[in-house]
Amino acid sequence: MQDDLTLIIEDATATMRKAIGHLESELTKIRAGKATPQILDGITVDYYGAPTPLAQVANIAVADARTLTVQPWERNMLQPIERAIIASNIGINPQNDGQIIRMFLPPLTEERRKEFVKRALGEGEQAKIAIRNIRRDAIEGIKKLQKDGLSEDTAKDAEADVQNLTNKYIELVDKHTAQKEKEIMVI
Repeated sequence: MQDDLTLIIEDATATMRKAIGHLESELTKIRAGKATPQILDGITVDYYGAPTPLAQVANIAVADARTLTVQPWERNMLQPIERAIIASNIGINPQNDGQIIRMFLPPLTEERRKEFVKRALGEGEQAKIAIRNIRRDAIEGIKKLQKDGLSEDTAKDAEADVQNLTNKYIELVDKHTAQKEKEIMVI
């Protein structure tokens, strides 16, 4: 019984940690006025018929604070990479000079900043929902153990532990989103 209870709490902790990791990766994709290669994460290129992540077919570098460069390993990949960047709808127009693709990030307007903040807060809300679902599943597991003979006091203590864990991770989500909001709104 106690082993099952420990397993439920450890599983909830690991899954909540994964939810935070996913949030962090999604927040890095939201640009904050500075050029970072993570903006291009999630873009796939048609590489000889197979959808392949952009980072696996080209070298992505930051030329300066507002410029990204993409240099494909093979010159014939310039057009597919350019099409994939345009299709990804990240708000950056690639410029192809025949050897390298340059992307100049325009300065963010106040309106665009607010859109990015809204998107970051939406990602934070998705992470909170995921964490609450994990809490619900863990508490259902504890109640099932209680029906199988776990004492009521032990079950209540375990539920309190799960709730404390949930509060800790939701606080972490709030910290991440507040930090990203601050990063976006800094001019």
